[in-house]
Amino acid sequence: MEATIAATSMKEVTNNAWKKRPLIISGPCSAETEEQVLATATQLAKTGKVDVMRAGIWKPRTRPGSFEGIGTKGLAWLQKAREITKIPWAVEVATAKQVEDALHFDIDVLWIGARTTVNPFSVQEVADALKGVDVPVLIKNPINPDLELWQGAVERVAKAGIKNIGLIHRGFSSYGNTEYRNAPMWHLAIEMKRRFPDMMLINDPSHISGRRDILLDVAQKAIDLDYDGLIIESHVDPDNAWSDAKQQITPARLAEMLDAIHWRKEDVDNKELHDNMEKLRQQINQLDDELMQVLSQRMKVAEKIGQYKKENNITILQTNRWNAILERAYAKGEKLGLSKEFVTKYFDAIHMESINHQNKIMNS
Repeated sequence: MEATIAATSMKEVTNNAWKKRPLIISGPCSAETEEQVLATATQLAKTGKVDVMRAGIWKPRTRPGSFEGIGTKGLAWLQKAREITKIPWAVEVATAKQVEDALHFDIDVLWIGARTTVNPFSVQEVADALKGVDVPVLIKNPINPDLELWQGAVERVAKAGIKNIGLIHRGFSSYGNTEYRNAPMWHLAIEMKRRFPDMMLINDPSHISGRRDILLDVAQKAIDLDYDGLIIESHVDPDNAWSDAKQQITPARLAEMLDAIHWRKEDVDNKELHDNMEKLRQQINQLDDELMQVLSQRMKVAEKIGQYKKENNITILQTNRWNAILERAYAKGEKLGLSKEFVTKYFDAIHMESINHQNKIMNS
């Protein structure tokens, strides 16, 4: 009877936490020992800033030989820590057996990791194991920048009957990326939010950053973009963590970081503000219309060039001309306050559209 009451009570705590904004999830990358779990959990609870605790029990690693998690026995440690702190716990699951084990130990929240989201077969296995279960599920973006895989994972879990589903943006593996462990590619997360406007979106600055010194910057940007919360790795002794030591912070540092974030609101009740913003938005709408008209005219000119190329058997791609366009755009953009990164992406998009238009001419 007492166990049933306790389970009901934790279910209410979890439901209340799920509704909280911002939702703060924190805990060690991996559960290593019972002492480490209890010490970290106790210190996190003392901060009064954590709504849900997290720990990796099974760790999918890129290469064999790395620490791959303590396994099922660690779930009992999380259960004990929850009894002490009265704070719900979340763990990552990748197989039906892991779902079964996590639920057996009354884990409150489950999440599907990036290496699982990338595989529809694995997601479906987890979804099938969740049928008939009332537990919140968070879904991380896939390792590679593929929104269809991310959306597909959401749809599979939703079809299993899970009502409380949230998204975790942890960044994407990207060739040439050197600043982050996983490139944030903010536009992809924003697009997922557009597709699922009522679904909770949480940022994972730990896995995006891969190091402590830029954690705050990434977290602040997420909050500025109206994310619903943060999931941050915290360890009682980060430097000696068994996995991802460089990106974990102490509970005390976590509290300092959360205090340093400028928490913003999506909206305020201020008529003058809304009136002024509406005037500026109308200006943006007008400028966007003009941009579309100019781009359309540009493509018509590109089509005429494509016709000349077709008649004279000239290739579509003219490398020297393209380099000249970019150099001219960089110089002009710098004077106008536009970053080189933006100019590159903008003109790349224009260039590809121009190639598409000329390709139709070539093959007509």
